Amino acid sequence: MSDPGTQLYLISPPEVGGEFPQRLERALSAGKGVVAAFQFRVKGMDQHEAARLAEPLQAICAAHEVAFIVNDSVALAKRLRADGVHLGQDDGDPKEAREELGREAQIGVTCHASKHLAMEAGEAGADYVAFGAFFESATKDKGDAERPTLDIIEWWVKLFEIPVVAIGGITPANCGPLVEAGTDFLAVSGAVWNADEVVAVKAFQKVIAGS
Repeated sequence: MSDPGTQLYLISPPEVGGEFPQRLERALSAGKGVVAAFQFRVKGMDQHEAARLAEPLQAICAAHEVAFIVNDSVALAKRLRADGVHLGQDDGDPKEAREELGREAQIGVTCHASKHLAMEAGEAGADYVAFGAFFESATKDKGDAERPTLDIIEWWVKLFEIPVVAIGGITPANCGPLVEAGTDFLAVSGAVWNADEVVAVKAFQKVIAGS
């Protein structure tokens, strides 16, 4: 299989009801071939409500062959039969998530700026590791004191086969060096949903194609 180069990993905004399904449809249509995954990230919501909101979004992702990943909750990922789950450092063990979700599930782990956490995640069977926040970000916890540098991406891709995701405040204007460093995925939220999603996705696509 040829290396597709850097792809986009869209993360949902806090509000995923109302017009959001249509916005997701437009973003995925605009990003055919460059958007690989979508993370359903809702906070402080009961599982029934989360499942109700997830259903149309999951169908849109399936129609576009984009992986539908649930943030934080193995239980919700299992209930939805999602393509995978993204775990923060306090959200459980990748090995246990694998037992719950099966061999085919995509399991990702937040590793902040830590090589040690990333290697541990890889050993525990993670399908990808995520470093960040690289830039100021509204979605990443302010407690992430240490900011990773490009070196950590370059180090990872040189030594490991497991894909790497860069996250946190990434925009079309600042993503070029991350693409050049070899990151497999750019995880983006505000840069897409706080703007015209079609224009934003195409702007990312242009930078990725030009690097």
